[in-house]
Amino acid sequence: MTDHPTENPHGEEPPPRFTDKRRIDPTTGAVREPAGMDTPAATPAADPAAQGGGPEFEPHPVVAALEAAESIAAERLEDLQRLQAEYVNYRKRVDRDRLVARDQTVIAMVEAMIGVLDDVDAARAHGELTGPFLAVSEKFEGALGKFGWERYGAAGEPFDPTVHEALMHAHQDDVTEPTVVQVLQAGHRVGDRIVRAARVAVAEPE
Repeated sequence: MTDHPTENPHGEEPPPRFTDKRRIDPTTGAVREPAGMDTPAATPAADPAAQGGGPEFEPHPVVAALEAAESIAAERLEDLQRLQAEYVNYRKRVDRDRLVARDQTVIAMVEAMIGVLDDVDAARAHGELTGPFLAVSEKFEGALGKFGWERYGAAGEPFDPTVHEALMHAHQDDVTEPTVVQVLQAGHRVGDRIVRAARVAVAEPE
C-alpha cells in the first residue's frame, strides 16, 4: 500500500512555516533558551550558616587531633611552670630557714662564750696573752669568725645607741659629736645580729 501525502480537501497548499532560532530576542534583547529545555530554578549555594540549623563544619581528623594535642601541651606547660615556681619558692624558704637556724645556733654559742672572750680581751690588753695561750685564742676566734662572728668597738668612732651601750658619759672640747672615747667591753655580733652591744665611755661637746 502506497502512502500519499494528505491533501487539503479544498485543494489549497498549506502556508509555509518558519522557526525563529535566533538566541537574542529582537524585541526585548533577552537571551532565549533552546526550545524543549526547561530552565532550572537557581539553586542557592550550600551555606550552612545561611541555611540555619544545618550541620556544622567538621575539621579533618588530623587537624582535630593536632588541636587537641596543642591544648593538652599548653595545659601541661602551665602546670609545669606553676610547679617550678612553687619549687623555687620552697627552696628559697628552706634556704632562709636554714640560715636563720644556723645564725641562732651561732648566736647561742657566742652568748655562752662571751665570758671567755672577755677574759681573752683582758689578757690581751694587759699583755698576758702570749705563748700557747695566744695561739689557742687565735684559733678559737678564727673558728667563730667562720660562722660570721666578729668583735667590734673602737675609740674615736661616733656613738651609735643601736650598737653601743654608754656606761660612762663626759664632756670634752675636742669632740664635735657624741664620740666613743673608751671601749670598756667589746661588742659581739653575728652577721647583722647584735649579740652584745659594745660597752663604752662617751664624750659630748661642751
